[in-house]
Amino acid sequence: MSNDVKKAILPKSLDELVNIVSNSTTAIKVQVKVKANSKKNSIEFLDEYIKIKISKPAIEGKANKEIINFLSNILNLPKNNIQILNGEKSSLKMLLFIPKNLQ
Repeated sequence: MSNDVKKAILPKSLDELVNIVSNSTTAIKVQVKVKANSKKNSIEFLDEYIKIKISKPAIEGKANKEIINFLSNILNLPKNNIQILNGEKSSLKMLLFIPKNLQ
């Protein structure tokens, strides 16, 4: 993988995020705010960050694992291509998406 990483992006929709991740030639950073212990998993695009609601509790890394599972499914990316760069114990996290073409 190239050492190039785009600065943090803020897509306005799921379609835009999917398009960016699938067509990028570099890894992509995205800031998200997570609400654990929600009724169901969902994603919402706000002006300042992406809000992700996760059904798992923020205990023993369960919510973090579920974030990666959830995003892996909706972005059609392997789980190994999504990393939490910082904020593992915070609701505000910086995620790294590595496009499939960089494997």
